[in-house]
Amino acid sequence: MRVINPDHRLIAHKLTYLRDERTDSPTFRRLAEELMTLLAYEATREVRVEPFEIRTPVAPTTGIKLSNPKPLVVPILRAGLGMLEGMVRLLPSAEVGFLGMQRNEETLEAITYANRLPDDLTGRQVYVLDPMLATGGSMADAIHYLAERGADDITAVCLLAAPEGVAHLGESVDPLAATVTLVTGAIDERLNELGYIVPGLGDAGDRLYGVAE
Repeated sequence: MRVINPDHRLIAHKLTYLRDERTDSPTFRRLAEELMTLLAYEATREVRVEPFEIRTPVAPTTGIKLSNPKPLVVPILRAGLGMLEGMVRLLPSAEVGFLGMQRNEETLEAITYANRLPDDLTGRQVYVLDPMLATGGSMADAIHYLAERGADDITAVCLLAAPEGVAHLGESVDPLAATVTLVTGAIDERLNELGYIVPGLGDAGDRLYGVAE
């Protein structure tokens, strides 16, 4: 698994305000979208393209366009929805699917409770969105779920990650035939005894939408 952690001052700036407990939900949502767009720029560097013949007002030339099948963006419900707008703003022609996953607070294991995805993802590039990579269980399950359906190039995009989650995800996905990349705004210090990222930013879903799960 390749890990990309961009060293960009705007990313660090927006993460600072996302972390601040004084940041209200509307501001948190806006910052999450803006940060997602910055991360999407890094995540899509190797999006698949093909030559495209056009004519400018001056002369014919060859450019590029996104290849078919189009990329698939998959936010993990519910917190991943807060990252969707920032991603599709940069990649508006992508298709969007949804995957519902929830962490068991006692076992810390991920449970899949809903999906809205094509049955056949053969040859698809997929971008999976989830704000927090804590234990890595939910993201690992999501990537396996997508690879089993034929996705061969999967990029996980997270606002924050814990070292334990990065390690677990790498171990889990390395045996897969699919190419897997992780793009994250920061890798924090550790997980606490409750499985939360430290220093982190709290519960991303609650801070995005202002209600408890």
